[in-house]
Amino acid sequence: MNTEEERQAGLAMEGDEDLAGPPTKQELDLNQFLPYRLNSLADRISQALAELYEERYQLNIAQWRILAWLSHCDELTAKKICAYTYMDKARVSRAIQGLEERGLISRTPAPEDQRQQDLHLTAAGRKLLTKLIPEAQAWEAELVATLTAGEYRDLLNVMRKLERQLERIGDKG
Repeated sequence: MNTEEERQAGLAMEGDEDLAGPPTKQELDLNQFLPYRLNSLADRISQALAELYEERYQLNIAQWRILAWLSHCDELTAKKICAYTYMDKARVSRAIQGLEERGLISRTPAPEDQRQQDLHLTAAGRKLLTKLIPEAQAWEAELVATLTAGEYRDLLNVMRKLERQLERIGDKG
């Protein structure tokens, strides 16, 4: 049989969680949380750069991204643009419509699937990009001027590593 002291000690151990008070508050310091910091920085950079092409060229972010990808790939479908830019189908569709209305891109039926359309830069689109791309590159150069060449290279390498890791663990966003 247990003594009174053993019984009290047993009760104290069984009810320790009640005696310890409320559970510890879980906190997340967003200033030290990489996903938040990267997203915040990307949003700020994108918005600041957007001012350049919105004011001077009346392009929104989605339109700029489509033009930039077309300058790089020559020909894309809306589906590929969605995959490359991580923008949703509706946003891409609206941007394509606006670019086509301005005569900056054209659509042609894709030879392999007539339901899809290949997007191409028009002469006006290429002419616009001959002005816009150097300005965007100059803006980027000013932004990264605070970094050494090694830091810039390291930043790009770290970003590539994180992108590959995200692909490995699955894009669970």
